[in-house]
Amino acid sequence: MHVTDAIKSRISTRGFLDRPVREETVREILDIARWAPSGGNLQPWKVHVVMDAGRERLIKAVMKAIGDNPFADEAELAVYPPKLGEPWRSRRFAVGEEMYALLGIPREDKPARLQWLLKNYQFFGAPVGLFFSLPRQFDKGQWAHLGMFMQSLALAVADKGLASCMQEAWAARAKTVSAFLGLADDEQFYCGMALGYADPDAPVNKLRSSRAEVDAFATFICN
Repeated sequence: MHVTDAIKSRISTRGFLDRPVREETVREILDIARWAPSGGNLQPWKVHVVMDAGRERLIKAVMKAIGDNPFADEAELAVYPPKLGEPWRSRRFAVGEEMYALLGIPREDKPARLQWLLKNYQFFGAPVGLFFSLPRQFDKGQWAHLGMFMQSLALAVADKGLASCMQEAWAARAKTVSAFLGLADDEQFYCGMALGYADPDAPVNKLRSSRAEVDAFATFICN
């Protein structure tokens, strides 16, 4: 797959086939992504892969921790600022409404929206979950490096004919996931990623979020 095609076709896949992914394939993808850039060649990222029985144990642990309080928050990192300004607030609202429209879940159906939210913690049915962390000594530069790695990983996934979903929702379960993975106190958990084969018949996979035009975010200084 051409890199341009991979960038433009990659989406946050939220419907996966019940089809296993071989550990060898996951290793091949990670072997490609490890060539992502990082300042000073620090390569600060850590990846934790859960699949097969390990995946099932994690899901059970998380669902047990959620219990009757699905909105209990274990996050150390805020996914969004508390007062999200414009145009970012409108973009977030719009993509959420588009997704729920495809799912046929109206705004007033809170129980159905909650059930959909909880699917995050089952990787939307994907057979493989990946989690990302950094040593706590690192700062914003190394977080940017982790982002470069994750994007490289997602493109390598697409090149292999698989699909992924970067899941910041896992940040809300940081304490439970960190304990399950056995992260040391000096390791900072970030988020997860679902990995598997996309279900072509899942309505939610028809979602294509919009992007701002180049002139909305780029400034050219030519003189």
